[in-house]
Amino acid sequence: MRPKNSVLRKICPCYGESLDMESYNRVNDTSAAPEMVPASTQAEALGPLDRSIEIREHCKELQLSDDQISEMMSRLLEDIQLGLGKNTHQKSIVKCFVTYVQDLPNGTERGKFLALDLGGTNFRVLIITLGEKHFDMKSKIYAIPQSIMLGTGTQLFDHIAECLANFMKEHNVGEERLPLGFTFSFPLKQKGLTKGILERWTKGFNCSGCVGEDVVQLLKDALSRRNDVQIDVCAILNDTTGTLMSCAWKNFNCKIGLIVGTGSNACYVERVENAELFDGDRSKPYVVINTEWGAFGDDGRLDIVRTEYDREIDQHSINPGKQLHEKMISGMYMGELARLVLVKFTKQGLLFGGRGSDLLFKRGNFFTKYISEIESDKRGSYVNCRQVLDELGLSHATDQDCGNVRYVCESVSRRAAHLVSAGVATLINKMGQENVTVGIDGSVYRFHPHFHDLMTEKIAQLVTPGIKFDLMLSEDGSGRGAALVAAVACRDQSRRHNM
Repeated sequence: MRPKNSVLRKICPCYGESLDMESYNRVNDTSAAPEMVPASTQAEALGPLDRSIEIREHCKELQLSDDQISEMMSRLLEDIQLGLGKNTHQKSIVKCFVTYVQDLPNGTERGKFLALDLGGTNFRVLIITLGEKHFDMKSKIYAIPQSIMLGTGTQLFDHIAECLANFMKEHNVGEERLPLGFTFSFPLKQKGLTKGILERWTKGFNCSGCVGEDVVQLLKDALSRRNDVQIDVCAILNDTTGTLMSCAWKNFNCKIGLIVGTGSNACYVERVENAELFDGDRSKPYVVINTEWGAFGDDGRLDIVRTEYDREIDQHSINPGKQLHEKMISGMYMGELARLVLVKFTKQGLLFGGRGSDLLFKRGNFFTKYISEIESDKRGSYVNCRQVLDELGLSHATDQDCGNVRYVCESVSRRAAHLVSAGVATLINKMGQENVTVGIDGSVYRFHPHFHDLMTEKIAQLVTPGIKFDLMLSEDGSGRGAALVAAVACRDQSRRHNM
């Protein structure tokens, strides 16, 4: 199932066309294009085609070899096993937290449910009504100012509680007591379905007074301070679990939830006997595991593929030395990775005649959405690319420059897709099931014009022969999944009550 993105499809009818050197050389042979500015001393002897060849040579460090991918998969599997183990979990980098979600939707869920979905600079509040042949969902997105993202935990949860209360009143349920599922997309050590201890902040958040605390209790405390709405928190989960639940409601083969957006993470269905830290109902055969694979490599095991650009990204991040795998993949960093490459090539005289701009040279100015826009251009056309470069004060770029900028963007996004694919293939192979659907959400997967096809091609190369897989876009995001977790919990409570 491909991502639905009508805007990108109109711009780029060749959706999913893979990058190859022959087509790159063919469409970018613009050696007749005049140089608009003098080349730097370092590259003044090189012609346009020579500069393109040198850029492609430099970009090879962003390309993952089969041996590198195989080694990464082996290391990730080892780290997952450590995270699952009772005696090894503490020292594990990939934590593999038990979610306590053991049941997937089966279509019998009924009622009205609330959901909170917090995982980035915005969060959503949803109200979902499930009937026998009826599904209704209303939602609203609320912004989180940076001052709150970097403020106190009290400020953050008071803000969330205020938005939740306003939403309930707007939808005339302020007087009702409703079950709520809480998607909290940061590393949590769960003590049960309704208790989660925050391990650390990621994705630009750094609210004080939260690490080591139960975030469900922090939400309840904030609602108590208001005392104007009543809710029952039935479950806390992260966005990968929400995505898995949302897709499983439609596709019973969905056993992996994946996020490729502001951050990157995955969860999967594991056998209870392998989850040694699980202390819930062992009469049920499975439990969902939240891998927290964004931290893979924090102990140096990704150094075999990290580049100078990755090290600079990490050095200037809010959490140096942490989430190194995520920093090679996610939308929070992908644009900056491309900018660092472009800056290096510009200063070497390989791009823009050696003349950049203040905007290009300023950290954070090359947005990840630029990569999707540039790669959405029809090959040989640079409409979007020129718009982006004009915004960055690079209107003097030649067609050759545009082709080379696209190649840099493709190198960065292709590497991200291959890193994600290696992780997904590791989980599919570990599970050993014949047919697995991967539910996926996140802005990078949703809006990048080729990410789906890059992943499909690479996963097919990496999974055990005979295993079938499918990639499914989560239509309604992880918020719907949070409500479904609450619905399943209520379904099971009702079943036990009636036994």
